[in-house]
Amino acid sequence: MAQEYDLVILGGGTGGYVAAIRASQLGLKTAIVEKGKLGGTCLHKGCIPSKALLRSAEVFATAKKSDEFGVEIGDIQLNFPRVQERKEQIVEQLHRGVQHLMKQGKIDVYEGNGTILGPSIFSPMPGTISVAMKNGKENEMLIPKNVIIATGSRPRSLPGLDIDGQFILSSDEALQLKELPQSIIIVGGGVIGVEWASMLNDFGVVVTVIEYADRIVPTEDHEISKEAERILKKKGIKIVTKAKVLSETLEKTDNQVSISAEIKGEKQTFSAEKILVSVGRLANTENIGLQNTEIKIEKGFIEVNEYFQTEESHIYAIGDVIGGLQLAHVASHEGIVAVEHIANEKPTPIDYSLISKCIYSSPEMASVGFTENEAKEKGYNVKVGKFSFRAIGKALVYGEADGFVKIVADKDTNDILGVHMIGPHVTDMISEAGLARVLDATPWEVAHTIHPHPSLSEAIGEAALAVDGKAIHS
Repeated sequence: MAQEYDLVILGGGTGGYVAAIRASQLGLKTAIVEKGKLGGTCLHKGCIPSKALLRSAEVFATAKKSDEFGVEIGDIQLNFPRVQERKEQIVEQLHRGVQHLMKQGKIDVYEGNGTILGPSIFSPMPGTISVAMKNGKENEMLIPKNVIIATGSRPRSLPGLDIDGQFILSSDEALQLKELPQSIIIVGGGVIGVEWASMLNDFGVVVTVIEYADRIVPTEDHEISKEAERILKKKGIKIVTKAKVLSETLEKTDNQVSISAEIKGEKQTFSAEKILVSVGRLANTENIGLQNTEIKIEKGFIEVNEYFQTEESHIYAIGDVIGGLQLAHVASHEGIVAVEHIANEKPTPIDYSLISKCIYSSPEMASVGFTENEAKEKGYNVKVGKFSFRAIGKALVYGEADGFVKIVADKDTNDILGVHMIGPHVTDMISEAGLARVLDATPWEVAHTIHPHPSLSEAIGEAALAVDGKAIHS
């Protein structure tokens, strides 16, 4: 028997389940169709498990230098199976939490693959969902007034570098490693590649990063990229930029893999136990029935308007499947906007320049707004303030004084255009900068927010003062 809903969401990841909760709050009868596990990539194959591993790597690295803090703890050993066990415990606890939220919101969850059908006896418009249920159960037919596609993404590979789970890994396989390799080549020096490079280096793995662009984390401010490369090299990570990987040179032996890259017109060969391919993500648009609709795909992603409506006005799409900032917190907010638009709540469209981005490597990186170069390209008359963590007492106490805070402002209006940070705990500090951007704050206003001493946040206040040459401790 067909079930009728106000809203059916394809995908129970961060964007999907948050959208479902908001829909429930607004009184919409809602269902989620999820072929994997509630929580999606972020909870099971991305944000949470990778950050759990990063935390273990941080503790291990700190323990190895504990004598610097006057703490002598003898021979330090890494129990990697226990690291993985802790990661799984965290994921499972959060998974149970999401399941509870669905029950609390009276949101129906269908475990299976959902396909959008074309016009039928159920509806004159495409949007009826056929669910191929797991475990051989009979297919379910859902008739929604509205649909949100939140099917997420998966790791992209390169032609000739097929993921085999043994020598060639994506982040999905890397998260399930039972033991650490002695050495690894990471193809791609973007956000995910740098996080994995930092983590594995802290675990004691010999790491080489090969990046096609002229710098690592190329979407960040150029000074952040430069500082990140300096610090990561100091930690022992080999970083090669302006390098084109030659997939056809891939060779595998019993316990090693090698590949060559073209660098400044010359071929250089790299060898390691494994290769981790980290070159972006592909939208999951296959096998969900898009061919039965008028929905448009551009460069692999679903096209939407500012309220996340597709060409079929009752079908919305959010999260990684629409491209843009492929971040969990972005998908969540997109889901809320889409649901509120469905419910005629008149939501405010998202200004993506106000969204904070974080990289959880060691050192951490975080940013919001325009980079210095972006601001100049957009025609702004730019002024910049920078302040190093080396002059911050709390950073010295913490034992991590590398890095800085950089503020980009408009000379004409004095508005803050962007804030960029690299250093200890900056992923926790960036929200102050995000709020400053939302409120159109000026460096003067941030500087005159009295930051507690000693705290890492003092670097933000000093950087704000530095925009006008008034930093106290520089």
